[in-house]
Amino acid sequence: MLKDVVLADLNAELPGTVRLQRLVRSLREYFHCGAVGLLRLDGDALCPVAVDGLMCEARGRRFIVAQHPRLEAILARREAVAFPPDSPLPDPYDGLLDNHIGDPLLVHDCMGISLYVEGVLWGALTLDALTPGTFDVQAQGDLQRFTLLAEAVVRMTRLEQDVRRLRLSRSDAAKDIGDHQEGEVIGQSSLIRQLLDELAVVANSELPVLITGETGVGKELFVRHLHQQSRRRQYPLIQVNCAALPESLAESELFGHVKGAFSGAGSARAGRFEAADGGTLFLDEVGELPQTIQAKLLRTLQNGEIQRLGEDEPRHVDVRVIAATNRNLQDGVRNGHFRADLYHRLSVYPVPVPPLRERGNDVLLLAGHFLELNRARLGVRSLRLSPAAEEALCVYDWPGNVRELEHVISRAALKALSQGARREDIVTLVPELLDLPLAASSNTDGMAANEREVPLEALQAIVARSQRQAIHHALERAGGNWSAAARLLEVDASNLHKLARRLGIK
Repeated sequence: MLKDVVLADLNAELPGTVRLQRLVRSLREYFHCGAVGLLRLDGDALCPVAVDGLMCEARGRRFIVAQHPRLEAILARREAVAFPPDSPLPDPYDGLLDNHIGDPLLVHDCMGISLYVEGVLWGALTLDALTPGTFDVQAQGDLQRFTLLAEAVVRMTRLEQDVRRLRLSRSDAAKDIGDHQEGEVIGQSSLIRQLLDELAVVANSELPVLITGETGVGKELFVRHLHQQSRRRQYPLIQVNCAALPESLAESELFGHVKGAFSGAGSARAGRFEAADGGTLFLDEVGELPQTIQAKLLRTLQNGEIQRLGEDEPRHVDVRVIAATNRNLQDGVRNGHFRADLYHRLSVYPVPVPPLRERGNDVLLLAGHFLELNRARLGVRSLRLSPAAEEALCVYDWPGNVRELEHVISRAALKALSQGARREDIVTLVPELLDLPLAASSNTDGMAANEREVPLEALQAIVARSQRQAIHHALERAGGNWSAAARLLEVDASNLHKLARRLGIK
């Protein structure tokens, strides 16, 4: 019985993500349906927390409630809501059911129910079926009864997360499951989870942090995440693009100036440090700062004082500095372009952001996020990837990282429409639309061209990447259960653990 399984999970010591995944899987088995989704309401969007039966990239989507009338109807009522097969309202999951490659799902059943935790609307459960009539009156009644169990699972998981935060001595222990804020970091890979755990610890330390990483990895998102997790989140986060600061104006921009300090200074002006007082100052591309400004920045970091250009008296500021760069600042120190003392002051806690090519199936979650953004932007009923396109995204090396992925998805969606795809249909993006080196056709000429364009990679690196992807995919299918993942991969569980450690997954 579903009730017995859920109650057993509530009494078991399970990671929250595993418990939620087991909940949606049990619901899918009980109702014999195609897919189940558990979505948390965050502002005006519903964010998938756990799904079963949907394509991997569905986890990265953020469904704006106002753009999805079925979700809007579910949230508007406390009881189960069912939509008949001939409902004219588009389903947010059309084309996203796992392993469904055929025609658009024009006829299928859907029902859902809103979830409340401690009297507050938390989110929704959604169920989709390929067979008309699956969700009859009895099924709707069953879903209504099981809602209390689902809400209990959500509440238990949230309480466990609160306890974990208290153990980390964090000031805010009321964050919600899968907390999503402006500038959300999307990813479930072990590298990203480890990085977010690290940022959760350092957030309230007040230490300067240096975010490093390749161009396009999303360093700014991690800076915003760090600020939002800190005690300074109620105060401003001020960003300065150091690469865009002309040397003649850099001092005034950072520290401000008084009236008449230089030609054109018709009035006094506060600098970015004063604007960030009480909050966080984000120095993007800090390696581009002129050396004349580096010394003054160091003095501010040391004593918390600034001096406006043309002013004699210093001013005190309370600012946390977070810097980011795609350069190796140690090389800059060695060649004399960056002050060693400033480098050590900024890099009290260095945080390297992993490139997209090392994040496994995160590429599909991010692709799902960008697909939903483009679906809404272009007015398309549904926008999805073909299985071959998913494979092409997973094997590509992504030299431009997340930013390149965003541009690839946007360009492919526009190409599909320009080549005759209709907005009222489910638009499927195929490898040719992605225009990636490894996504070309399989003819001999195309292969030869790709071999000339793409540098050869060591066989060991190719095998390791494929193994990581297979393990991540199996773990997702198994709800985080390593023994079940081993069975899916048809390997011994102990050998899987050893391989995962060797590949850096554990």
